[in-house]
Amino acid sequence: MKRRAFCSAGVTALFAACNREQKVTLAMSVARERGVEIIWNGPASETDYTGQIQIVDAMINRRVNAILLAPIDKKAMVGVVERAAAAKIPVVIFDSGVDTDKFVSQVATDNYAAGKLAATRMGEVLAGKGKVVVVAVQPGAASTMAREQGFQDELKEKFPGIQVADLRYGMADFAKSLSVAENMLTAHPEANGMFASNESSAVGAAQAVKSRKWTGKLVGFDWSPTLIEDLKAGTIDSLVVQNPFAMGAGSVSAALDHLARKPVKKINDLPPRLIRKEDLDKPDVQQHLNPDLTKYLG
Repeated sequence: MKRRAFCSAGVTALFAACNREQKVTLAMSVARERGVEIIWNGPASETDYTGQIQIVDAMINRRVNAILLAPIDKKAMVGVVERAAAAKIPVVIFDSGVDTDKFVSQVATDNYAAGKLAATRMGEVLAGKGKVVVVAVQPGAASTMAREQGFQDELKEKFPGIQVADLRYGMADFAKSLSVAENMLTAHPEANGMFASNESSAVGAAQAVKSRKWTGKLVGFDWSPTLIEDLKAGTIDSLVVQNPFAMGAGSVSAALDHLARKPVKKINDLPPRLIRKEDLDKPDVQQHLNPDLTKYLG
């Protein structure tokens, strides 16, 4: 009998780095190879945790074999994760964490390390001096909160000459991120650095940089064709990126291994990497950003 696994996308859709079609390709391929049907669903908004709870509840009632979940909010999603566990449906958490241990495995970028990596780059390009503003994502989103905390902690420890002058939330929305970025640049005209902690915040921040003709350094997170063009143009200094394909494969494999009664690692931290304009033509960077789909679809 074919097993069914349910994937619910949350805070950054399924894997925040490449286009929506590519995001599920590797997970689907792994599942197909192992005889699994994937049921894909998620709320329309990255802030709609109520909608995500309803979707997961429906899948619990449907008695799927496993649930793969990217929690929108680390606290709001605790109840539904624990309900699934009580119903003997294993949950694999991916992309962003949740404030309970009632899951079988978690596969995500080491987001705190990613924030520290962004801070190291910021410290280098600002020569250890200045003021920075942060275009954050939303309260309660574990992955982006960890990035923002890692960024601030690393600056404080390694670059005490750089002050975080302001941090405001773009609420995972391009227009809102643009607005808060512009407002912070108005409030802090002396700022010479900006960190944007996910794709939507980075897109909004880059638009603010261009509209204000701001000459400071912008370090972003995640990537999209638009962000790569801004990196090439020099609007963005650098991008910290994740490995969405490793996240997809690891999540599906963890669920299937658990169902097969194989040992599964509880916490799987994937390393981030920093990409600069001069890195874009490197073969390993191109492979990271644009994996060869034929090896997964063959």
